[in-house]
Order: sequence, then C-alpha cells, then structure tokens
Amino acid sequence: MTDTHDAARSGRPAIGHSTVDGIRVVTLSGEIDHTVRDRLGQALLPPADAGRPRTVIDLSGVTFMDSSGINALINAHHAAEDTDGWLRLAGPREPVLRIMRMVGIDLLIPCYPDLRQALDK
Repeated sequence: MTDTHDAARSGRPAIGHSTVDGIRVVTLSGEIDHTVRDRLGQALLPPADAGRPRTVIDLSGVTFMDSSGINALINAHHAAEDTDGWLRLAGPREPVLRIMRMVGIDLLIPCYPDLRQALDK
C-alpha cells in the first residue's frame, strides 16, 4: 500500500487498499491522469477470486482527474457488473465531481458524499 497522506500533499497520485465489513475500499489521492492509467486500471479491477465484488472507491483525496481516470472508473464498473458485484464512488471534491457530472459518470456509477455513506447503503 502506498502512503496516501504524503502523496496527497505533494500532488503525486497514490492508491491505497483496505477492507471494511467485507467491502473492498480503494483510496485514491493526488492527481489522476494518463501517467497512472495502467496502475490505476489494475488497482480498480476486482480481484480474480472476489466472487461478487463489492468495491467503494474513495475519491476524497483526488485533486484532479482527466479522461484516463474516468475511463478506469468505467472499466472497473463494468468489471464489477460482469461478476454480479457493484462499484460505488465516495467523496469526490467539487472539481472532480464537476468533471464526473459533465461526462455523466455520476449517472452510471452510484456516487455518495462520503465514504461512510457509500459503505452504509
């Protein structure tokens, strides 16, 4: 796992993983762009042995996201649906939320104001 706290302060992208009540939580921080496309894509895909994967992506530490990040979210959403699982987004900051709304990803993937709400639903 990457230290997301130090990375977020520097703007460098970081990806963290944890599990809360059987739900996989992927925590992203920093700037999400083409430089992390491959690493991000792999991190967001459900594990092969996940069965029906339940994943929440915590976006509260993301300061910028371009189309590479949007595409990774869409791919992760489709991968979860293909195995009868689900994907939720949590806590996007206003600049990221604005981009998500412009492309309509907030209509495709359930989006919650914070991690707690995404885990409770």
